[in-house]
Amino acid sequence: MPRRAPVLLTALSLAALTGCGAQVSSDAKSAPARSGHYPVTIENCGVKTTYDKAPRRVVTNDVGIADIMFALGLEDHMAGYVMPSYRGKIEAVAWKDAYESTPWLSKKAITKEIALDARADLVFAGWNYGFGEATGVTPASLKKLGIGSYVLTESCRNGTTGSSRGVMPPLEALYADLETLGKIFDVEDRAAALIKKYQNQIADAQAKAPKAGDRPSVFLYDGGEDKPMTSGKYAGPHDIITKAGGNHVMKDLKDSWTTVGWETIVERNPEVIVINDYGTPTAAQKKAFLTSYPPLANVSAVKNNHIYVMDYADLVESPRNPAAVTALADYLRDVRRG
Repeated sequence: MPRRAPVLLTALSLAALTGCGAQVSSDAKSAPARSGHYPVTIENCGVKTTYDKAPRRVVTNDVGIADIMFALGLEDHMAGYVMPSYRGKIEAVAWKDAYESTPWLSKKAITKEIALDARADLVFAGWNYGFGEATGVTPASLKKLGIGSYVLTESCRNGTTGSSRGVMPPLEALYADLETLGKIFDVEDRAAALIKKYQNQIADAQAKAPKAGDRPSVFLYDGGEDKPMTSGKYAGPHDIITKAGGNHVMKDLKDSWTTVGWETIVERNPEVIVINDYGTPTAAQKKAFLTSYPPLANVSAVKNNHIYVMDYADLVESPRNPAAVTALADYLRDVRRG
């Protein structure tokens, strides 16, 4: 897109700042006392922010993040969403109508130009889910434009180098975001009801899942041929696999999404491989690679054809995670039954 003239950028920045009513606060007690719900101070990925009112023009990046807003019934607070063509099975989710009524701003990664064109007052994204120094879209760069940011908790950076992500178990990250956004948008009762619903759904799935001592070992395959992309203990698949009654073979990996070596997978010999399906390459192409790659020929999951496909939208932090636990628990139970 063409570069904007400085005077237009300034005007848009002021409009966005006024719309969000957000300011960084070093202490919750620094917020001025007012009647009603606002101001409200929240903490997100270690940063405290005070909101004088609910943001009205939120732009989200990626499917799981849009899901969170829609599940909370906040589509009226959104200027639009950014995500690739693959959204998962939206016809199966309760917020299908919200997807259809909210502008789909881009099928590429979010940019500062997209946020400005949408007159965003808040960008809800995550590190490597839209935010990143390489693209120039970061909370700091947006702040210079007068646009607030909310960072997906699954993606919080956990080290001094900024290379690894995750600060809590994945489902706790989902609950934390629902609770925090409930405060920001004054829908705390709605958020609490969702959290309770999801916790009950997962408890029901766990009751039917394989028990300790009989848990199939599971490897999550995102993609890649030279080195597989997978998930560690801080990405959604860890809790999905664990709550479903599986033994996550990469549970010792203190990161969210990252690469490992094939030799590690061969050594750990998973009984089940879960394929993360996000459209391209297709799940069928990924399965064809796994079943024809010589080093994996003697891996239990490959030998026994215990390869299960799940949607990307189910595996990233999302309100779809509880249903994913239920579905995987059913599959793992069938694996154990033979």
